[in-house]
Amino acid sequence: MSEQKPTIDLGEITAQSRQAVTELLAEAKLEAGDVFVIGCSSSEIVGGHIGRDSSMEAAAAVLAGVLPVLKEQGIYLAAQCCEHLNRAIVIEREAARRYGWEPVCAVPQPHAGGSWATSCWRAFEHPVLVEEVRAGAGIDIGGTLIGMHLRRVAVPVRLSLGKIGQATILCARTRPKYIGGARAVYEEAQQ
Repeated sequence: MSEQKPTIDLGEITAQSRQAVTELLAEAKLEAGDVFVIGCSSSEIVGGHIGRDSSMEAAAAVLAGVLPVLKEQGIYLAAQCCEHLNRAIVIEREAARRYGWEPVCAVPQPHAGGSWATSCWRAFEHPVLVEEVRAGAGIDIGGTLIGMHLRRVAVPVRLSLGKIGQATILCARTRPKYIGGARAVYEEAQQ
């Protein structure tokens, strides 16, 4: 007997995605020009197993929720590919140039890069693939392991929702490293 997958409401996925990115941006206090990374298992969103039940529709629903919010604030979306492309990042060419990230030669596909990266590649104005970024905040949807693309000191952030669709989400913002000793003074705004 096969397992019945839950019915997925794409409008709800869009709304949950918008809510998650909005809440995390409020905590992260990013500025225009900063980078926000999202790793997204569309398989997990639809109740499947990561890497096995890819859904272009679920990925597009997430993108519809997050991209307008990030664009409105002038923040670059960095879309993490799956392990078949070594978790490379789809980003706008302008961001890659701004930060000195060298493009690599690959184009994500639903089963080699993932539905999320493919959706972003198709939606971005001038997409490029880079090997890594250092984002100021990010959302891991469904256990995609975005930590390698965050700045050095990641701080977990708990949102009011814990899932998008059927996928568990984990969020983080970053802060500058604390250096110095007992006499050091730190700027409170950056903590």
